[in-house]
Amino acid sequence: MRRRLVVVGAGAAGMSAASAARRVDRELEVVVLETGTHAAYGLCGLPYFISDVVSDIDSLRAYPPTFFQDQRDIDLRFGAEVIRIDPERQLVTFRSAGRSEHLHYDKLILTAGAAPSLPPIPGLDDDHVFTIRDVAESVRLRCLLDAGHIGHATVVGGGYIGLEVVESFAERGVSVTLVEALPGLMANLDPEFSRRVEDEVRLHAEVRLSSALESVARTDEGLVLSVADGDIIETDVVVVATGVRPASALASGIGANTGPHGALLVDEQMRTSVPNVFAAGDCIAPNHIVTGRPAFIPLGPAANKTGRVAGTVAAGGTACFSGVAGTAIVKVFDLGVGRTGLTLAEALSAGYDAQATDAVGRSRAKYFPGSAPIDVRLVHNRDGRLLGAQFVGRGDEVAKRVDVAAVALHAGLGVDDIADLDLSYAPPFAPVYEPILLAANSAVAAMKPVDGAAL
Repeated sequence: MRRRLVVVGAGAAGMSAASAARRVDRELEVVVLETGTHAAYGLCGLPYFISDVVSDIDSLRAYPPTFFQDQRDIDLRFGAEVIRIDPERQLVTFRSAGRSEHLHYDKLILTAGAAPSLPPIPGLDDDHVFTIRDVAESVRLRCLLDAGHIGHATVVGGGYIGLEVVESFAERGVSVTLVEALPGLMANLDPEFSRRVEDEVRLHAEVRLSSALESVARTDEGLVLSVADGDIIETDVVVVATGVRPASALASGIGANTGPHGALLVDEQMRTSVPNVFAAGDCIAPNHIVTGRPAFIPLGPAANKTGRVAGTVAAGGTACFSGVAGTAIVKVFDLGVGRTGLTLAEALSAGYDAQATDAVGRSRAKYFPGSAPIDVRLVHNRDGRLLGAQFVGRGDEVAKRVDVAAVALHAGLGVDDIADLDLSYAPPFAPVYEPILLAANSAVAAMKPVDGAAL
């Protein structure tokens, strides 16, 4: 009898796991159970589908569903909702077409992802309230835009997705109000950099900070929103982007250990604490390479990598995942905003003897057309160990810089090592002194003993 691997979830992590398992073992039976009707979609592209930067929703698919069956011999089953796991008998129970079925597994990989974390307020079940976590929902919102039914939109939440959706609406000529319960946008930046983002967004949309949404009600004219300061917002649609929570209930229900935000704890091979059960993607809390502690940071690259590791190991191969740094970049109108590692606030909260060194450099030689400022913050211990970095600049000039900092974190470089890096230079691409080198040199200078005294 063929050994069977069952994968729960057909997102990035799930299909990466199934494909990796097939590469390791050509004889293994691989079954993927997916509640919905889509597989291997680039969900991070949904805001750009709404803005019409991406015109065809199918272009977000890595492969058509038939590819996995025909080319990789993966049994992909849509409309299959897993409702129970029996780890003793190694059985998965799932509901499909209105009836329950059982499936035995030799190895099980859970990649159920993350679900929108919605505030507990009335009215969020209205059909003009969206979360941008689902293909069908995004298509429905795009249809409303294309039909001219949206004149004003309200976005709740000032994180990555919220800011991308604000830009998407503005690109379509829609008036936008951004509502954020916290006093600043992008809570995963230090306030000095968050304010740069806020200034940019205010050029294109109304921004209401420290203003929690309290209720949504429908009237003949549209939706009416009540916010904490007592004001009323009249709008046509609402997009709630207030974060996500790990879909870990199936595994925690059978005794799998959980960590931050209830995410599943896994080792470097993506094993959970339950024998023969692995997990990957947005439902796990992998190791953070700076702190050495579990961290729930649901981002696409880690979902693909952890899925690949889980599938490889479950099929009998060898692989490991060293951890995440929280490296991310987001386009906010004309700004690129990047971060990696810890912010100063996060580092101090984690107990590090941390400080921040800021610098302002240029994206290319100052005399070259298109040269623009890039703000850099390096977060480091007082002994020089790099803990994190943040970047804000114009256009797409930030991606190169944040990736340099991410590599430095993975390599364990200190600010003195970064100051010595031989980085590329040519007037159309970079200045002689890269912005990150300016910040590193300033950090090194600040750490030198004064009057012979040790710091």
